[in-house]
Amino acid sequence: MTRANGPVLPEVMQAIQFAAPGGPEVLEAGQVAVPDLRPQDVMIKVAYAGVNRPDCAQRAGLYPPPPGASPLLGLEVSGEVVALGADVPAEMLGQQVAALTPGGGYAEFCTAPWQHCLPMEGKLDLKTAAAIPETLFTVWHNVFERGMVRDGERLLVHGGTSGIGTMAIMLAKAFDVEVIVTCGDEAKCEAARKLGADLAINYREADFVEAVKEHTGGEGVNVVLDMVAGDYVPRNLQCLAEDGRHVTIAVLGGAKADLFMPLIMMRRLTLTGSTLRPRTDAFKAALADEIAANAWPLFAAGELAPVMDQTFTLADAAKAHARMEAGEHIGKIVLEVGGG
Repeated sequence: MTRANGPVLPEVMQAIQFAAPGGPEVLEAGQVAVPDLRPQDVMIKVAYAGVNRPDCAQRAGLYPPPPGASPLLGLEVSGEVVALGADVPAEMLGQQVAALTPGGGYAEFCTAPWQHCLPMEGKLDLKTAAAIPETLFTVWHNVFERGMVRDGERLLVHGGTSGIGTMAIMLAKAFDVEVIVTCGDEAKCEAARKLGADLAINYREADFVEAVKEHTGGEGVNVVLDMVAGDYVPRNLQCLAEDGRHVTIAVLGGAKADLFMPLIMMRRLTLTGSTLRPRTDAFKAALADEIAANAWPLFAAGELAPVMDQTFTLADAAKAHARMEAGEHIGKIVLEVGGG
């Protein structure tokens, strides 16, 4: 562990904890030890932390952190690098970064592998940068790598105004992909259209399968980014074109699906999915390199920017979780920790 190469750090810090799984009300602020640095880690003085669905799932006891990860919530942060592990390039000290973290973001200080950091540059600011890494890494890997979407193809995204949904719309449109989304009301549909969605379907008022078929002249979409699973999966498959790819990243609607296998065989469909947090540091570092080369410059140049919902103080993390679980948000919710 190396700490002498930066400011003297306190032994304890403010962080959000919960004694037992439950609803948002179990979250409370308290003092915990400042985390130790591994050789490949940087210590980040957190300015802002993004709030994501996996945080809510972990708080509810449904998504335990992987071995060795911080038990604290928080998978993305922005802030200043204030200390370096023994194997981290010296020039990172003092840099402002956004980072994908293995956990621990809901705190004054957070560690992350230095290869999982992206530099603050161009038109980026600390608040919006904290809202980018988790959704950007997730969408890039699942839509562009696993889903293999290409320019000129069509993408269907459920939850079009969620953090994942808004990121998927922006990135796909930036690479000339036609985007269809589903949303729960007309206001969200309109927000998705303003962001660039070619078609926004109010799933409470229309059958999205029929709407997709009508919009595409019966051809269907090439990729479905699915966060619902459950009984959505067979309906999603009906939306896919031949050789289509179905990518599942969450199971908000249920962990099991009833599939008609002849459809998969006849239309040569591919079903895949992933979870990001348990992947190795080396995998995430390679993903960060690809993002740094292809997507991050779009944010630095101001061509893309995350859709921001509300900002809460660290102490109000319970209110942030309540808002996310109410489904009223459009875009990303963040916590202000140190500001900047």
